Amino acid sequence: MPNSSNLFRLLNEFIVLLLGGLLVLLAATHSLGLPSHPGVLILLGFIFVFWAARAWTRPASSEGRLLTSVRAGSLAIVGILLIAIPLLALKDASLLIGVAGAVLLIRGLIGAGLSLRSATPATSYSADGKIEPGSGNRESKHNTREE
Repeated sequence: MPNSSNLFRLLNEFIVLLLGGLLVLLAATHSLGLPSHPGVLILLGFIFVFWAARAWTRPASSEGRLLTSVRAGSLAIVGILLIAIPLLALKDASLLIGVAGAVLLIRGLIGAGLSLRSATPATSYSADGKIEPGSGNRESKHNTREE
């Protein structure tokens, strides 16, 4: 069973997945419009790109590096698309929002898969049958134990 931090990551990825689905739905129904101040949308795009750059520069373990790269890459792509929305024609806004939603959908699926894959068991059993909380993989413990 995944530990609480992996469950929290999984919940976050599910929320991103729902947000991506909502954006795709809005783009498909063409019920979008540009805000009255397009500078706010450009500022939001720059915030997303800055957030992605900050996530890429943070140190992470080799396991978490792939998940961090997926998250940062999706933020950068969505940020660039947000910057492009007010700069292009109004008819292209639905397409850009749909692409941003698809990126978030894919990120949610990949992030959830990586969060579940990196889950380690919270408890394991020792050779004498006792439960050892938070000890990780049973085989690696037996390999490092001195006889």
